[in-house]
Amino acid sequence: MRSRIAAEPRIPGAYDAMTTRSPLPPLSPQMRDVLDRIRRAKRPPFHTLTPQQARAAYAAAAEVLDLPRAPLARVEDFKLPAADGQLLDARLYAPAHAKLPVLLFLHGGGFVIGGLETHDSLCRQFALKSGAAVVALDYRLAPEHRFPFAVDDSWAAMHWLAAHADTLGLDGRRLAVGGDSAGGTLAATCALRARDSGLALALQLLITPGTAASADTPSHETFANGYLLDATSIAWFFDHYVDHAQRSDWRFAPLNADDFEGVAPACIVLAECDPLVDEGLAYGDSLRAAGVAVQLELVRGVTHDFIKMGRAISAARTAQAACAEALRMALAP
Repeated sequence: MRSRIAAEPRIPGAYDAMTTRSPLPPLSPQMRDVLDRIRRAKRPPFHTLTPQQARAAYAAAAEVLDLPRAPLARVEDFKLPAADGQLLDARLYAPAHAKLPVLLFLHGGGFVIGGLETHDSLCRQFALKSGAAVVALDYRLAPEHRFPFAVDDSWAAMHWLAAHADTLGLDGRRLAVGGDSAGGTLAATCALRARDSGLALALQLLITPGTAASADTPSHETFANGYLLDATSIAWFFDHYVDHAQRSDWRFAPLNADDFEGVAPACIVLAECDPLVDEGLAYGDSLRAAGVAVQLELVRGVTHDFIKMGRAISAARTAQAACAEALRMALAP
């Protein structure tokens, strides 16, 4: 179900072979069953809804397939300041009352939907299994707050944690950043900004991230329909979040950054049957080419958002454990 591509340079032609995809990779039986259940539920696609309706629908369904919320020593809501002074909601997860290292976690949802509640179970699993604290951020969403609000809110939280983690009883000298989907995009931009500002990060944890300016890779065509995240919904998310003229900006498309040398080591988790898989592979290649250590987990037979399906898909639990182990090792004293 899972194959690991470690930090060594990729085999020439491996990326091309992945992107040609002949024949079409099969879905795992568990993934196929999940998609059948979703179809039977007749949930309306996000692109047929208003952003407000989509948020409500996502919130209602977000944890149906997640593992039960694990009990932790500390689960605390607090606020931290954005660059413009707006107070942002955040949530701390810690498995112990100790001065723990910290992962800033940025949720997915296409920059339009999602929040603290939709990713609560996942954050608990990361804290429980890694032994680190997790701080989840409720960054501002589009279309009310279009690009680059989410980027700036994420960086403000990263910068705040580096300076003020001790006020939470945490170790701000041992920091990582991570996220899933759009949150993975934001985590990648945070890692680049941290490099540029001299802030040392132990790890960037990028789960099924978007990294490219355009939805034009072979995987976007191959998995355009019937694989949970469809092409029309991707366009809907993009249109609500960012103007066409801004889509080449590296803060939206991290693949467009000028260079990657010196950024934090990466753990990149990709789903084989995901429109975003090719750009995730390309991002890993770009990091490796710049001398950055990359652990790449390519999870076979699953779709986008599988990481939040631990109740139904065993590969999700395995991938969560791999993420937690990468965090544990990177954040060790």
